[in-house]
Amino acid sequence: MSPKVDPFVQHFRASAPYIHAHRGRTFVIMFGGEAVASKDLRTLLYDVALLHSLGVRIVLVAGARPQIDEALARRGERPRFEGDLRVTDEVALQCVKEAVGVTRVELESLLSMGLPSSPMSGARLRVATGNFVMAQPVGVLDGVDYQYTGKPRRVDAEAIRQRLDDGAIVVLTPIGYSSTGEAFNISSHDVAAAAAVALGADKLIGLLEGQGVLDAEGLNPSQLTPHEAERYLHSGRDLGHDVERHLAAAIRACQGGVPRAHLVVRQSDGALLRELFTRDGVGTMVTSETFEGVRSAVQSDIGGILTLIAPLEEQGILVRRPQEMLENDIDKFTVIERDGMLVACAALYAYPDDSIAELACLVVHPDYRTSGRGGQLLHFLERQCEALGLRRLFVLTTQTSHWFREHGFDNCESNELPESRRSHYDQGRRSKILLKPLD
Repeated sequence: MSPKVDPFVQHFRASAPYIHAHRGRTFVIMFGGEAVASKDLRTLLYDVALLHSLGVRIVLVAGARPQIDEALARRGERPRFEGDLRVTDEVALQCVKEAVGVTRVELESLLSMGLPSSPMSGARLRVATGNFVMAQPVGVLDGVDYQYTGKPRRVDAEAIRQRLDDGAIVVLTPIGYSSTGEAFNISSHDVAAAAAVALGADKLIGLLEGQGVLDAEGLNPSQLTPHEAERYLHSGRDLGHDVERHLAAAIRACQGGVPRAHLVVRQSDGALLRELFTRDGVGTMVTSETFEGVRSAVQSDIGGILTLIAPLEEQGILVRRPQEMLENDIDKFTVIERDGMLVACAALYAYPDDSIAELACLVVHPDYRTSGRGGQLLHFLERQCEALGLRRLFVLTTQTSHWFREHGFDNCESNELPESRRSHYDQGRRSKILLKPLD
């Protein structure tokens, strides 16, 4: 009987691969002025500090819409919007500057905390702000002069990288500057998307107000491609202003080369950490095109699969599979297709009576082996196993045991294989048997 594992130890061990994967990566995190005004801001910044301590390079983009509206109200003015876009006259611009200044000071002061009794004890965080965003005016649209409302023209990515290299957290606000010395009010979502693209960020993370990205049945989709997200955005669903702006920013970022954008509900305690350090996360991930090509194989893929596996068969790494075998087993295969070319494949053979499956013929084209597609395919098949109620996954390999061990597999003996598979174990190849339990 296996000893009982403490839940904390179990969760901490499960997060280790993500800690390693995120170290040295650049994340752009955007949130609205509602978060800044919330009593939960301190907790959110504690989590940001934790990410920083784990080696994540962080750019924060803070909105200030409610603070701007409050500043206008104190002057007896009302905010003016045309659609989703604020019309920023001279009075509104002064309110923008006031609100953004207060927001910036609030963030800097909380990120400077180092009290022994706080989670940020000894953090010694440095915060960098500056004129990193160059802007241009929106101008006149449909007869409306938006005056000092602007849009990003250029993000000084090199200057931001220098601050990140120095170990600072960079804070961006919804103000940009023109070459003529004027200041413009910019949507924080536009700033975040432009910064993520300019920096070549690994992730854009949006903290939503409310209940997240909902589908027609009231469920949160856990993953969308940019194309699916775009259809979702223009589907006529009432997603709410905040979700729409975050989703649009996620789409722009992914289309601009950012691999992943995550949208999570800010009010859910620890949502940022749970999204980044657990397998399934708690939000909606918009992924770049790499994930769009994962699908079940069909008969027309046989030629592509043979091309993928032939070099490894010649080297003796894979057991030779004749075309007839592939034709019979094609429903067991999953492939990744990119621009009409198969760049990866794998087969899954289920043994439901033993709650176990065999992963076989996992091959990635040499040009794509450093892109993480093997791990993506493995994760896809693990989810497939879980959907089938299978609790373990095993693989036989002669030369790639280290890769599988890095992905959670461990050595096991042949007596742990299903009986029907054990009788077909090739003693001559002396393949190592590795097993992975699935939660």
